[in-house]
Amino acid sequence: MIDTTVALAFFGAAVLLALSPGPDNLFVLMQSATHGRRTGLLVTLGLCTGLLGHTAAVALGLAAVLAASPWAFWALKLLGAAYLLYLAWGAWRAPTGPIDTARVPPLRPLAAYGRGIVMNLTNPKVALFFLAFLPQFADPARGAVGWQILQLGALFMVATLLTFGSFAVFAGWIGGALRRSARAQRALNRAAAVVFAALAARLAFASR
Repeated sequence: MIDTTVALAFFGAAVLLALSPGPDNLFVLMQSATHGRRTGLLVTLGLCTGLLGHTAAVALGLAAVLAASPWAFWALKLLGAAYLLYLAWGAWRAPTGPIDTARVPPLRPLAAYGRGIVMNLTNPKVALFFLAFLPQFADPARGAVGWQILQLGALFMVATLLTFGSFAVFAGWIGGALRRSARAQRALNRAAAVVFAALAARLAFASR
């Protein structure tokens, strides 16, 4: 069991990390602005589910394998970049119109949730970050390190859920007003496409 003081310090650090500009919170902002608050919240839940996978990988030692294998790192980052380019293309081509006559059905909940999972799991830098960050707060003298890693991962997920959830609500409110104008909606879709393409490029050229 992790110490309470350590847990509070870790939670504070996790919140600060979630607040700092990065691909995940930017992804939440654009998804919420273009598809609505509910979609942003579902994407956030998907991202948190992905963090669960990264936490388990660290606890089981799988992240160390990724860190040691250039080919695995390369394959995973290119998969993530390709997915982001796919989203960019879809956003760029999305039809526009008043929100009550939009020709595009709202993003299905499972699809929004899945976007968050894929976005997070296909980013190898998240796995490497967890591999470097979580063990710093684990103390072998306090019991099984794997169990402590899982607890720390859960705290990180709570911090991410609260922070990104706030982003989703705010962006959904702003985006709701913009989507009532076809011109603003088109600009929002194009901005989302550019952001997704930029994130894809950043991931594709990322190094360990």
